[in-house]
Amino acid sequence: MTVQDVRAFNRFYTGVIGALDYGRHLYAPYTLTESRVLYELAHAPHLDAADLRTSLGLDAGYLSRILNRFEAAGLVERGVSERDTRRRRITLTASGREAAAMLDERARDSVGALLGGVAPGDRARLVEAMGTIRDVLGDGRREGAEDIVLRQPRTGELGWIVQRNAVLYAAEYGWDAEYEGLVARIVADFAQEHDPRTERVWIAEADGRPVGCVMCVRDDAPGAARLRLLLVEPGARGRGVGDRLVGAVVDFAREAGYRELVLWTNDVLSSARRLYRRHGFVLVGERPHHSFGKDLVGQDWRLALREAGG
Repeated sequence: MTVQDVRAFNRFYTGVIGALDYGRHLYAPYTLTESRVLYELAHAPHLDAADLRTSLGLDAGYLSRILNRFEAAGLVERGVSERDTRRRRITLTASGREAAAMLDERARDSVGALLGGVAPGDRARLVEAMGTIRDVLGDGRREGAEDIVLRQPRTGELGWIVQRNAVLYAAEYGWDAEYEGLVARIVADFAQEHDPRTERVWIAEADGRPVGCVMCVRDDAPGAARLRLLLVEPGARGRGVGDRLVGAVVDFAREAGYRELVLWTNDVLSSARRLYRRHGFVLVGERPHHSFGKDLVGQDWRLALREAGG
């Protein structure tokens, strides 16, 4: 690779980014940097100014001017940090959260439109290539599974599971609202009635925010549990998050006394299928179907946790 190769890629990618901001309204009325500050504050609600400056690599004076403008506009409030009284804690106001949500929605819509022109089979390649660039040009510290915390969902995060499943599967595979309805019913059934001794939801957290989820629920077949709604955010892929989540379900199901663990997926989800196979799941059947606005091939997978009668 030469300097010219890198510059050619930069010209190409800046063109892609420019195409996302058609009409120049994506970040308006904020600059790109201001939008990024709002994003960070929305996803880590108790940041100190010093932490924010470090994470974004901003000049202290530049960040201070941005925060002064935000405070004057009623977007942020500043107070004494709970960790260190010498520091200033920055939190979004209700207006600030609305502004951050507006920018986030615009960005999701723009990227979703971009991915709409990418074939489903190429999306995994695209994510992998992006991860490679981050690894090679990053600071040398590869974030891994040890940075991920698995925990039970907090208030509002069952809704996050529905929302992120709907958004990601629409963006990456073109699935329609039928899938969102299915996920909503699964989550509602769990929320309304479940036995915590034999059913559980895990949220994968990184840097204080959810980056993945999975469920283990009782199946209709006697002695069987079902793995459902495995999801890993694109920015967290390649860090072993999915492996941790599936492993948590397998361990829990075994300890809960289930005889087998089953799941249903579709053949287009190639990364997930490789993950299931790695954990010992076996493909036991498949059938074509039309669901979520697409022609798909559904697959049933099974993992024996103990022998029948054992």
